[in-house]
Amino acid sequence: MTRAARAGTRVVVKRGRHGLEMRVNGTLASLQRPGGGVTGTVWWALAAPVVLLRERPRVLLLGLAGGSVGQAVRTLSPRAELVGVDCDRAVLRAARRHFGMDALGIEVVADDALRYLRRERRRFDLIVEDLFVGGLRTVHKPEGLLEEGYPLIRERLRPQGFVTSNTIHETPAVARAMLGWGGAVLSMAVRGHWNHILFWGRALPEARAWRAVMEGFPALARVLPRLGMRRLADQ
Repeated sequence: MTRAARAGTRVVVKRGRHGLEMRVNGTLASLQRPGGGVTGTVWWALAAPVVLLRERPRVLLLGLAGGSVGQAVRTLSPRAELVGVDCDRAVLRAARRHFGMDALGIEVVADDALRYLRRERRRFDLIVEDLFVGGLRTVHKPEGLLEEGYPLIRERLRPQGFVTSNTIHETPAVARAMLGWGGAVLSMAVRGHWNHILFWGRALPEARAWRAVMEGFPALARVLPRLGMRRLADQ
């Protein structure tokens, strides 16, 4: 077990029942499974839309932690260009030391996500928003993310790109922000957890069609039984 702290952040890396865990202020931020499983259902679901993209997509990971989504993206799309943003250097040090993040070929940016989005000019094929602050019982999205961050995320997205978000308490608010871009949102509830993964794109597949796509990839097919899907349409 490893503990590191910076500016009030408590990072714990330990072996758990399902593999190597990174917990930040008590919340599970990353999981590395043994035996080729790579990671857990939440992170596979966040990464999954990369299979709908061109051979070498550019992917932005907002909230990098131990690199679990990066591992999943790299498995599904080995040639993807990955950019990961995390504001906590203690988390990034633990990710490099224990989760082998440097081997994933991620362009790592140690900065606040909003500051990064304000200055970034590149466009991305997939943007994964996995940003949380607070402790186990108070975890929530960072201040200003919905009001300023989501419009900036939309600006950084290529026309046929996709956005996924890991949500807990703010699922309705994040869904409204995405629906404001037009079209629909696919909600993937993670059975046994509070998490809902929200998935938006102009070419968003229907829930049944998306299940069929995921069934074609062994790593995604393994997590499908733990995902409950429904389409959210703007009223």
